[in-house]
Amino acid sequence: MMSVFIESAGIVAPGLAGWAAAAPVLRGQAPYQSAELSNTPPELLPANERRRASASVRLAFVVAEDAVRGSGRVPAELATVFATSEADTVILHRLCTALAQQQRVLSPTDFHNSVHNAAAGYWSIATACKQPSASISAYDATFIAGLLETAALVHDTGGALLVCYDIAPPGPLHAARPLAAPCAAALVVARERGPRTLARLEIERSTDAESRMNDAALEQLRAGNPAGRALPLLRALALNAPGAVTVAGVGASRFRLGVTPC
Repeated sequence: MMSVFIESAGIVAPGLAGWAAAAPVLRGQAPYQSAELSNTPPELLPANERRRASASVRLAFVVAEDAVRGSGRVPAELATVFATSEADTVILHRLCTALAQQQRVLSPTDFHNSVHNAAAGYWSIATACKQPSASISAYDATFIAGLLETAALVHDTGGALLVCYDIAPPGPLHAARPLAAPCAAALVVARERGPRTLARLEIERSTDAESRMNDAALEQLRAGNPAGRALPLLRALALNAPGAVTVAGVGASRFRLGVTPC
């Protein structure tokens, strides 16, 4: 069993514009209504970097900023884990399209943004963070893989930011990887309980069935994006009551996430 503390959470998805707005919906106190994501620019990105940043990087930043605000932490003091199943498929589509042309002219900005750790790089520039950072992918198990990485990291660093995000692929890529909608979730995780701690989280292996959302539209979001796998845990945090959820890992593996409010 691994035990850590959740200090704050962030969520950005259609109809879930930040933790403050999403918490009542997750508690069942307000109806879920899907809506287009707002074009709110990241606050921490300098203007020059904001112009270069891709759609997935901007999504990662907005949800990371949401979580960090709730924790009261200084971003530069947090280790980071950026977890994304596919990274920026819009960039990948443009690169593949360019390579299929006779002249094969690639955009330098697209090439710059094509690496899997682009969001982590932009974050380190924007926050001057020199703490350890990991960028990982585990297909549909990307959220739980990121959470396990974060839980291990905080025992060395004291505090870490997990950012899980994926956008919907365009064009022919969508047929091979049909993610339903953009979605991002973030958690600030700590080794010890602090003044703003939301809950204690205990992570262990499980054979239980994967937890699902009661609302059909929220369940579609959960199942339709790897970052959406965080929704049952976010619901448990929003309820502020003892409970547990089960998240699927790679293959047949399952993980029980026990939540105890602080």
